[in-house]
Amino acid sequence: MRCGYDVETVRAAERALMGTLPDGALMRRAAFGLATACADMLGGVYGRRVVVLAGSGDNGGDALYAAAALARRGAGAVAVELAPERTHPGALAALRAAGGRTVAPEDADAVIGRADLVLDGIVGIGGKGGLRPEAARLAELARRARAAVVAVDLPSGIDPDTGEVAGEAVRADVTVAFGAYKPGLLIDPGAEHVGALRFTDIGLGPHLPRTPALEALQHADVAALLPSPSGESDKYRRGVVGVVAGSERYPGAAVLAVGGALRGGAGAVRYVGPGADAVIARFPETLVSAGPPAKAGRVQAWVIGPGLGDDSRARQAVAEVVAADVPVLIDADALRLADREAVRARRAGTVLTPHAGEAAALLDADRGDVEGARLAQVRRLAEEFRATALLKGSTTLVAGPDGAAVRVNPTGSAWLSTAGSGDVLSGLTGSLLAAGLSAQDAASVGAYLHGLAGRDLPPPFGAHELADRVPLVRASIMDSVTNDALPRT
Repeated sequence: MRCGYDVETVRAAERALMGTLPDGALMRRAAFGLATACADMLGGVYGRRVVVLAGSGDNGGDALYAAAALARRGAGAVAVELAPERTHPGALAALRAAGGRTVAPEDADAVIGRADLVLDGIVGIGGKGGLRPEAARLAELARRARAAVVAVDLPSGIDPDTGEVAGEAVRADVTVAFGAYKPGLLIDPGAEHVGALRFTDIGLGPHLPRTPALEALQHADVAALLPSPSGESDKYRRGVVGVVAGSERYPGAAVLAVGGALRGGAGAVRYVGPGADAVIARFPETLVSAGPPAKAGRVQAWVIGPGLGDDSRARQAVAEVVAADVPVLIDADALRLADREAVRARRAGTVLTPHAGEAAALLDADRGDVEGARLAQVRRLAEEFRATALLKGSTTLVAGPDGAAVRVNPTGSAWLSTAGSGDVLSGLTGSLLAAGLSAQDAASVGAYLHGLAGRDLPPPFGAHELADRVPLVRASIMDSVTNDALPRT
């Protein structure tokens, strides 16, 4: 599992580690990892041109030491000093001793234009707000050049704790993170600036707390959470999920949500709504009911909302499902129709799955505020509704009401922004709720599988193709974990 820690926590860990090391050793560890990553990216160091955008913080020092190491291997290294009076003196001396030189920002256009690689060491993890005009100009020169841009720890201009971008920011091809991932590396809009993310271990692990600010599941985590039937399983032990979705106008939403539930591993799916004919035609194993939900039969979880509409029958269904004493996933139209106090009063697990526009309506906020501060807003959703909130979008985040670490989904594709995609996700996540996963685990694993399915399909694709891909990506996860566990011969 990838874990993200806020700046205050990382700095405390760095102080604790530095107390056990000789002076300057921690920076040299980071610089060695950075230089190694740069050499790998260049493919060969001798004769290559490296430019450092060196600010006054530790990131500038890391970048200068790394450039010195590359210069000793035959690279031509030039540092652009943004604050000459505050450039790290030891790192600058190392660069000059290795044959590197410095230029002022106003003289940097030519050297950046000829560079093979540009190191972004403008600001460190303490930076707030966007880049200042001179730094923004240099970042734009690097973007336009043919050079590869490597960010030191995180791209300058993004907020390390939230991923917010409050102005101009560096867009990196590669970011080399030191010691711990920062939340801003994993959450949009900041994550869009990161490029390929590489990690360098500098020894912080023993000094970091057990509970991070952010978590990102990996294959092994998902494999450990995925339910699998045993020899004693029946449909109820595997989980029966009820799906209340679709309408005369949107019968396809019912088909997509049921498909997601079936492919997610549910032992059975009970469908309630006017889309029964369409559902049975596609999935004859579905148990259908005209409703209301309270009379549909036994379920271990409910999914309600996709394509539901807002007529009196829909309103009654939402009220009944929210009042049920089993886990419930509330999506789409049901997010508007559900009584807020009734949602807050629920005892069983509750998952809300809004996109940014729906989240803005729930929070009485602007959509732009939600998209620009996703971490804060998903936490607010979970807290205000006393539920697990899955905030869909370019970065899908999952927050629980208990203040535990927020989960960021590392899978997905921009091609998932297609009609009906969220309906499949709702059914898939509902099946995991019915199987007994906690609300946060079900939402996190559902988003992970859904994202992998979207990444695995050749684009463009329709939402109806996603559900059938889920068993394949699930199998690939299990195979990957099994193969990793096998002894090497």
